Amino acid sequence: MDNGGAKAVIHSAGDGLFIGITPSGHAQALETDASRASAATPMELLLLALGGCTAVDVISILEKKRQHVTDYRVEVSGARRDEHPRAFTRMEVRHIVRGRGISEAAVSSAVELSETKYCSVAATLRPGVEIVTTYEIIEDGG
Repeated sequence: MDNGGAKAVIHSAGDGLFIGITPSGHAQALETDASRASAATPMELLLLALGGCTAVDVISILEKKRQHVTDYRVEVSGARRDEHPRAFTRMEVRHIVRGRGISEAAVSSAVELSETKYCSVAATLRPGVEIVTTYEIIEDGG
């Protein structure tokens, strides 16, 4: 098990704003006042983390399966508890794949492999969060 190396640092920038520095050295503004909406909140970043993690897996698998993907996106939404801590209880992940002659079996397999084997963010969130995954394939007429 890898226990080393991954240290993020969060600096207070005053007025409820923070700058997070990722272990790889990238800066990310963080907002604690969601109504001000001047930067992403930590919970919004969690949605991006899940979507980004699974998207990388799925597009990579589809490329290996030689699928002709012309556009791909992942939409992630989450439902949170009303009381504190306002944790996500359910997250919905929707893969939208556009392309020419895309195989439904290939998409289904890629999504399942990401969900059950490769996506470390999903594995980290389970079993505390119910993750519901769906996909849509759009035939590209052009």
